[in-house]
Amino acid sequence: MSAAFGSPTLGDHEHVEFDSDHHRTIAAVHAEWLAAALATGPSDRTTAEAAVSQLYRLAGHPQPEFAWVPSPPSASELISTSGLSEGGPFFTGDRQSAHAGIAAVVNASKRRMEARVSPPRPPRRHGWWQPPPPPEEESEPRAQARQQIRDPLKTTVNDAIAVGIRKITPSISGYVTWYGQHEAPWIAHCDAGRRLGLARYSPEDVEVLDIHCAIAKATGWWWPFDQVCVMAERPIALHTEPTPDARFGQRRLHHRNDPAIAFADGHEVYAVSGTIIPKWVITDPTVERINRERNVEIRRTAIERIGWETYISESNLELIDRADDPGNDAGTLALYATPPRVRPHGRILLVLNGSRERDGTRRRYGLPVPDGASSALDAAGWTYGISGSDYARLVRRT
Repeated sequence: MSAAFGSPTLGDHEHVEFDSDHHRTIAAVHAEWLAAALATGPSDRTTAEAAVSQLYRLAGHPQPEFAWVPSPPSASELISTSGLSEGGPFFTGDRQSAHAGIAAVVNASKRRMEARVSPPRPPRRHGWWQPPPPPEEESEPRAQARQQIRDPLKTTVNDAIAVGIRKITPSISGYVTWYGQHEAPWIAHCDAGRRLGLARYSPEDVEVLDIHCAIAKATGWWWPFDQVCVMAERPIALHTEPTPDARFGQRRLHHRNDPAIAFADGHEVYAVSGTIIPKWVITDPTVERINRERNVEIRRTAIERIGWETYISESNLELIDRADDPGNDAGTLALYATPPRVRPHGRILLVLNGSRERDGTRRRYGLPVPDGASSALDAAGWTYGISGSDYARLVRRT
């Protein structure tokens, strides 16, 4: 069995000591791929088309025609209206489709590379009576590569940016979307494996990795079909901020006045402090819209937009109880009854955040607490799973 398809060779998991050069390389790899994931502006179409054509060749298909669109939502619309997806994702006649062939090549190569740069998984049990062996302990260099490159990029890209774009992009049933620049987490992890000397890949896998490096640095999302490959341009604007208390550069979508993600054709995503919101929260927040909103995080963001004082006044919230916050110096707890049309007998506990934002301010939060609550201290204790009397004895809230 060749090295390309077999288990990792002994050399793949030999002991590697990290020195200052390795730590600088980790930081450089993370910065390089974060920049690629956050890149905006026109794609490098020549590079992107050449790299995608290589994947078609590896999957046994001829180079396609390329159809460029200004955004992923426009790509989805084009695919649906042109009938590109009607034949199904797997076969064209008796031949494997380009989509299925490319997916097979990429996914197999990705699995092999990740197995080399990460500890191998324990083998499957042959029967219920055999307990699984413990997984191989992750070496410090591999743990650092995972913790400081792959994981923070997944938080920034997979859990934030990609989620936002998917919300405005209708999915194509049965088809995989390739994310281009937003494939950065796994590409960076595998790239770090070879640059740090943690893993050796087969020539076949190096080729696939190099192709994905080129695509991710050249363009945005794309969809392969037999005759045509649909390519979406990158955003024209992408705004993020550091995630609070992040250790390894994690970021979240954020802009208080403009779209956090914007494409040239007008498709956009709004987000404040990582919460993806509808446009009205930024452009026209009103008490009526807030009270109709079912999503707690969107409602909270909209209330903060107009200010809690305004919302309390215009919603005619009834103050049930107020108390000093024993675990939060200079903070108070205010328990309000929600408007009946929002939630009969509902309660909102207004608190001051214990930690400061990057600008030095402390945000106020409205927390939903049990219906019918009558004590602010009891409500605050409930959010921590303790009684109000125990909460009252706190030295500092965390």
